[in-house]
Amino acid sequence: MDILLQSLQDFFPDTMLEDLIFHVQILGAWVTALWVIEVLDQWLFRNALDQFGIRPRQESGLVGVLFAPMLHGGFQHLSANTAPLLVLGWFVLFDGPRTFAIVTAVVWLLGGLGVWFLGRSRSIHIGVSGVIFGYLGYLLFRGYLVQSPGAIALAIISGLLYGGLIWGVLPLRRGSSWEGHLFGFVSGVLAAYYLDHIAVFIYPYV
Repeated sequence: MDILLQSLQDFFPDTMLEDLIFHVQILGAWVTALWVIEVLDQWLFRNALDQFGIRPRQESGLVGVLFAPMLHGGFQHLSANTAPLLVLGWFVLFDGPRTFAIVTAVVWLLGGLGVWFLGRSRSIHIGVSGVIFGYLGYLLFRGYLVQSPGAIALAIISGLLYGGLIWGVLPLRRGSSWEGHLFGFVSGVLAAYYLDHIAVFIYPYV
């Protein structure tokens, strides 16, 4: 481990290495929490935690706006979400931890509320894929808005890696929360557009 850290220090500037370690800590803690929760849900609670997902227009299902992104319908569901969460989450972190926190909060809460208000009746929506689609929407639209080389590069790379996900906003696959994908993506676009306005309001307090 010491040899690895020394090699990284030789390759990266100090500030860049500190940022990289911080990004790994944030995303690593999040993904670890997702897997711990799913292991407990599968082995201990027998999928009982899934009831805390978003149930559209049911008062008791509103709590799912907070909890749904941390719940999954099995290890295969979570496995499919892990890699894009890490990659796209890391790309958003390039804009800084405060921007990452703002974008995550917007796509998590606004996307979840969209599902609660307009999702299919008698359905339960769980999974972090809405946040993933939010990150994708943010990165693509932010590249268009900012027009900086870095933002454009991230938008292009995100599009090449995960542009095919965009079909997930349509009701083409049975059992998929296309509403979560759609409202997550739209929330990400809104986060990109209003980021500077939100930042001006929030930054004095954080």
